[in-house]
Amino acid sequence: LDNGEDCGQNGEAYELSLADRWIISQLQRTEAEVTRQLDQFRFDLAAQALYEFIGTQYCDWYLELSKPVLWDENAPVERQRGTRRTLVRVLEVALRLAHPFMPFITEEIWQRIAPLAGIQGKTIMLQPWPVANEERIDPAAEDDIEWLKGLMLGTRNIRGEMNIGPGKPLPIYLKNVSAEDQRRLTENEALLKKLARLESITVLAAGEEAPLSATALVGEMEVLVPMAGLIDKGAELARLDKEILRLQGEVQRVGGKLSNAGFVDKAPAEVIEKERAKLAEAEQALGKLAEQHARISSL
Repeated sequence: LDNGEDCGQNGEAYELSLADRWIISQLQRTEAEVTRQLDQFRFDLAAQALYEFIGTQYCDWYLELSKPVLWDENAPVERQRGTRRTLVRVLEVALRLAHPFMPFITEEIWQRIAPLAGIQGKTIMLQPWPVANEERIDPAAEDDIEWLKGLMLGTRNIRGEMNIGPGKPLPIYLKNVSAEDQRRLTENEALLKKLARLESITVLAAGEEAPLSATALVGEMEVLVPMAGLIDKGAELARLDKEILRLQGEVQRVGGKLSNAGFVDKAPAEVIEKERAKLAEAEQALGKLAEQHARISSL
């Protein structure tokens, strides 16, 4: 907008991306849910639904998904305008939904956003309450975005577990790929590579072996990140050894308390249950780290 770009407020031609259709669909569901809860005087649940939409769906995911379109110099003008249009119009509706909960800040922001959304008026207080349009609910777009989110989150989790930097491009392999998975990949490969920082995406044929990899699941599809060359083997083994030693100490400490008859007889039931849960959690984490240690040792 700093470069004089419009948001389609004057009827200019626009095209909606998958992410645009998804957030518009989610907005309809949020409008219906907020209204339903307010009608039942459940202001807490109405606020929670709105918080989930603005904080998670709009700010966390949609803004991220919109960046590749806005930053792509080769993207069609209509596609970029569609995304700018969606950004401001969805925000304008969200402000109207939030106005009863936060009257002053929503008024201030609305005064700036409304002209970009093609809305005339002196105040948000006189604007109509948003009403969901079921025709704009798009289950297909919602399913496709959930698939994208699953693949991106799976890759990010592997980065975190393997201590791989977020900026390092990763090659990934996909296994058990259905026709629907392949369609989604074909339509969104460029977007995935940008957002998940992927170097390449390779689909494995049935029976084709992948290198030793960390794995995440998206439905029945497996996302495989080969570990060779991506981590400092010595440093990662040293880190795991340190964490394993800490957990072993925790297991020994908590296990000792629970095997002490004096402690078990005198402690309240909820304290004992809490210690047992702590022991089970430490043992489970220890098992996972031992598996990870073995995988990395074999590289």
